[in-house]
Amino acid sequence: MSTLRPSSGRGPSQVNFPAEPGNHVLDAALRPSEWDDYVGQKQIKANVRISIDAAKKRGGMPEHILFYGPPGVGKTTLAHLVATTLGSPLKSTSGVAIERASDLAAILTNLEPSTVLFIDEIHRLSHKIEELLYPALESGHLDIILGKGPSARTVELALPPFTLVGATTRAAEISGPLRSRFGGGTYQLDFYSDEDLRDIIARSAKLLGLEAPADVIEHIAVRSRATPRVANALLKRVRDFSEVHERPLSVALADEACELFGIDAFGLTKDDRRYLEMLLASFRGGPAGINALAAALHEDPDTIEHVYEPFLLRLGLIERTSSGRVLTAKGREYLQG
Repeated sequence: MSTLRPSSGRGPSQVNFPAEPGNHVLDAALRPSEWDDYVGQKQIKANVRISIDAAKKRGGMPEHILFYGPPGVGKTTLAHLVATTLGSPLKSTSGVAIERASDLAAILTNLEPSTVLFIDEIHRLSHKIEELLYPALESGHLDIILGKGPSARTVELALPPFTLVGATTRAAEISGPLRSRFGGGTYQLDFYSDEDLRDIIARSAKLLGLEAPADVIEHIAVRSRATPRVANALLKRVRDFSEVHERPLSVALADEACELFGIDAFGLTKDDRRYLEMLLASFRGGPAGINALAAALHEDPDTIEHVYEPFLLRLGLIERTSSGRVLTAKGREYLQG
């Protein structure tokens, strides 16, 4: 777990890591295509590999798998690795994109044999869609209802063998019956250590053709919010800053870039600091209810709980209590610093 370190200054604005032309191609290039290149989550990798290898020996597909954890910690990459290891096509969609029964039916009936179906944010599936999905996951068939009222009849369609890989940032919002269908395992991905982030950044810098000194890699790692996606995004922004100013990568340059982006020495952004300052100034450090905080910050409560708070909790700057959110002594020290 990362520890707080002295801040090297707080920038005036927040970095949003905007999309750039071809960014999705670049992100795909940085994504590990082999298990040995996937850094961290060692126990999860070992368990998933056992499921895959056992299924391959039986000549079938592994049971369905669920990954959950904060955004950007590698859930999608693991789905890609599962498909690559099986030599299977990967079909990707999201829970929010499957609105009607016909949407799910179209996806399932058009799968090629031995496909890995990846559903991101699977907690967004409605209960009606979940119920339609159960027989597909259990016995490999889809029940289609034709007609309405007394004349309605059910047609059972056989589906090709497939493995569902679900991913979510909110495991608690997935119903019990759906969770029980993931016989291949339910795995929680956690935040990354600075050591693992250094390895990820070094690998990405090499793929980008950058000569990144070890102290620059360390500088970026401790500001990456313990998240590989943020680490790669920050590396690319520092690279851009270096190219525009025609200066080689150095700690001084990385400091200037992070200050411009509004990222401090702990990886906190302007919005993180606004949260902490609001908790102290308007609620005297708490306890403060989530809805009251959201109203004060003009944010959605879900955004507060799932975007702002996980990293603040990890750093020990706030606590969630039965009475509400509380600013810790470490949080007060941070604001005073």
